Amino acid sequence: MLNFTSFLKLLKESFRDLLPIILVILFFQLAIIQTVPDNWLSTTIGLTIVGVGLAVFLLGLEVGIFPVGEGLARDFAHKGSTIWIILFAFMIGFGTTIAEPALVVIADKAAAISSGRIDANTLRTVVALSVGFAIVLGVWRIIKGHPIHYYIIAGYILVVASTTVSPHEIVGLAFDLGGVTTSTVTVPLVAALGIGLASTIKGRNPVLDGFGLIAFASLTPMIFVQFYGIFVYEYVEATESVKQVATHVAETSAVYNLSVVNILKGIMGVIGDVAPILLVILFFQYIVLKKPIENFRNVVIGFGLVIIGLDAFIVGLEMGLFSLGEMMALQLTENDSHVIIYSFAFAIGFSTTMAEPSLTAIAKKAQQISDGKINDFVLRMFVALGVAIGIALGSFRIVHGGDIVYYISVGYIFVIVLTFIAPKYIIPIAYDSGGVTTSTVTVPLVAALGLGLATNIPGRDPLIDGFGLIAFASLFPMLTVMSYGVITEKIGVKGEQEKEELHMEELRHALEHAEDMGLSTVNIQGTDKRHSYSMQFSAVHVIVPHDREDEAVLAAKEAGARGVTIMQAHGMGLDEMDNFYNRLHSEATDSNLMFITPTRNVDTIIKKVMKDLDITGSGEGIAYSYPITHLKGLTLKLADL
Repeated sequence: MLNFTSFLKLLKESFRDLLPIILVILFFQLAIIQTVPDNWLSTTIGLTIVGVGLAVFLLGLEVGIFPVGEGLARDFAHKGSTIWIILFAFMIGFGTTIAEPALVVIADKAAAISSGRIDANTLRTVVALSVGFAIVLGVWRIIKGHPIHYYIIAGYILVVASTTVSPHEIVGLAFDLGGVTTSTVTVPLVAALGIGLASTIKGRNPVLDGFGLIAFASLTPMIFVQFYGIFVYEYVEATESVKQVATHVAETSAVYNLSVVNILKGIMGVIGDVAPILLVILFFQYIVLKKPIENFRNVVIGFGLVIIGLDAFIVGLEMGLFSLGEMMALQLTENDSHVIIYSFAFAIGFSTTMAEPSLTAIAKKAQQISDGKINDFVLRMFVALGVAIGIALGSFRIVHGGDIVYYISVGYIFVIVLTFIAPKYIIPIAYDSGGVTTSTVTVPLVAALGLGLATNIPGRDPLIDGFGLIAFASLFPMLTVMSYGVITEKIGVKGEQEKEELHMEELRHALEHAEDMGLSTVNIQGTDKRHSYSMQFSAVHVIVPHDREDEAVLAAKEAGARGVTIMQAHGMGLDEMDNFYNRLHSEATDSNLMFITPTRNVDTIIKKVMKDLDITGSGEGIAYSYPITHLKGLTLKLADL
């Protein structure tokens, strides 16, 4: 996979995915706000860097992270040590979450507007513990082979129940933190762990059992954080006034300084995010499993590409998207038109999700292990549609007011209902989709929009109303992806292996029946199907002069003939027979048209040819038919059968 062709393909896909963001920004900036940003050149360069960085990042995932993650899962499964698998799962969940950049951003904002009750570091620790617990629970489910929806539905019930006792100030934050815990690095590794286990353990299905770990990692923080909120709002006193950080969030960021120092700082920051994952992998690979990493060189290159690609991706966002998007969020919240706000929320939700690297990685893996039954681009479209609807509805809630619990609870009810309707293979992927939609690209813009709305609309509280958009962005993709599964099932979409098996089965039966000489075996036009029937066929011959050949073919076609064999002929009438020997080498003057057709069509075809060519009047030609048997290989339309 480590070749220039693969990189060019990923590069093309990356810029294709960024195009919706560019179009949305251009439309709202030029048509609605009607201003040209001062740093448009920096924005253009930044978006170019984003595209290149995304391609490098995805190449690194395929070369390094996916193979090593799946390899570890297989080795643990073969080793048969449940304790080590669970410990590995916890360390991966905790270690990758505690340093998650999106979590740091949200925790700092929550601490700033909570009057000192919430401590950012403590909140991050609570969330990291919940994710570690979630991955352990998900791995336990795969080992035991339990259906995922039992766990998820029970979790949703617990989430809703905990909202009845937790403070209003913490509910929106808790829901949001469920969506920011899974990063662009965590998601692929956790997915590889689940798929690797499900591929190795006997009786498990990678599609049904391999996905779902990300869903657990999105669900448990909602519960843990709400109970943390009960504690802090019960026992911790406010120590300072609420800071209106939303205003600062929405202000224009300084133009990113693309200096060597900043680039090195960025790379070191990404290395700091990736280092816990790498240390956990090395510890378990060499200390616990006591075996070297396969294709170590490729793995090292893969991790290096991930670091470089992710750093370039973040730098490009800071140069080209964050400052512009944050300024637009502020300008739109000051606009009197609510429709424009909802339109921007929908458009930015859709476009940023389509460019989300972790979603791209998961969608590609879903297509791969579903044998093509799931189309990665269509899956991402449905996820993006869910995010767009969710953010638009969440913006509506902030503008018009309303308790987030009612919205989220109704959404979960629909998720539970669809769980029992949607095909089983799509359910774990749908649950995971809610966790991969909100990370590097989406969170800053969505957070800026939510806090900006709650700050500028009278009667809204940034802490109570400003958070929650990310929760909507995590909920609705589950609904749209399960709907995608229902649609594909209704229209009969099949995987490549299913298609091959079905074709081989049909071919086997067709060949078996084809041995029966009493049956006619025909091919169905436009398909790869063959069928054998007890049907009578006849051959219709029409012999006409060359210049009337087209008329004869058209007449037969209109009467139901589906194919013709044209043979060159030279006919001799009664007079010519007297001079037989002198005409043996004459050139062909006639066409012999042979139509093989179901016997029931013979009368119609001959009558039509006879009438159009006036064969029984002043026209020239001859038409006749005869029954045929042992017919094999004729192609007909399905309607003809």
